[in-house]
Amino acid sequence: MSKGPGLFVDIGKKAKDLLTKDYTSDQKFTVSTYTGAGVGLTSTALKKGGLSTGDIAALYKYKNTQFDVKVDTDSNISTTLTFTEILPSTKTIASFKVPDYSSGKLEVQYFHHHATFTTTIGLNQTPGVDVTATIGTPAIAFGAEAGYDNTSGKFTKYTAGISVTKPDSCASIILGDKGDSIKASYVHYLDQQKKSAAVGEISRRFSTNDNTFTVGGAYAVDHLTLIKAKLNNHGRLGALLQHEVVSKSLLTISGELVTKALEKSPRFGLAIALKP
Repeated sequence: MSKGPGLFVDIGKKAKDLLTKDYTSDQKFTVSTYTGAGVGLTSTALKKGGLSTGDIAALYKYKNTQFDVKVDTDSNISTTLTFTEILPSTKTIASFKVPDYSSGKLEVQYFHHHATFTTTIGLNQTPGVDVTATIGTPAIAFGAEAGYDNTSGKFTKYTAGISVTKPDSCASIILGDKGDSIKASYVHYLDQQKKSAAVGEISRRFSTNDNTFTVGGAYAVDHLTLIKAKLNNHGRLGALLQHEVVSKSLLTISGELVTKALEKSPRFGLAIALKP
């Protein structure tokens, strides 16, 4: 694939990952194994409140093809097929779920040195269409996204964004929700490995005059331990400790405290991921 501006979904992704990735208030246990033949198996157990769920996922790679299938405790079967370079500089992704046959989608991604394009079509009788386009370079990119519903004959979404990336920082602005919201974020890395970083994000919804300002960061204590924290202006405080117990086996402990005028609601989560 080309070293172009990246996909539209990548705009603002670094800030989003720092503020949301691995934070959990649930209990989660994951075990993954891989074989030399290119087969991966992952088992996950999740306890959320009083409800327990689980799933088993299998992944197989062969040359430019990847096959993913997941079966959960509700008897849902999710399948994804990914083909790389069927045509030059393209990636094709087909996905569907059983028994929800109307959930099927076909996505085609095209990568160029100065642009990327994606088209997603629903595999049903009245398919919706989502398209994205991004132009620029790895340092600066402009993008837009639109969704169209063939049943109603209306646009379901349209979004625009811009991102600026430097070796030690990145910034982005996204105008979303059909122009009803705007979000700006900035990430500054504190080390060359980009494991320690500070992040700030501000968002506004024009229809409700609601503003949210969030600051956070990640700090690598050493090559095995990572600490993350975040706080917004609504009094929502989150913290996370992640430690690599053995090679590629992670123990994650996270908690959240919501403080309002007359309410304090602490929540805590535990996630364990074991990989060979």
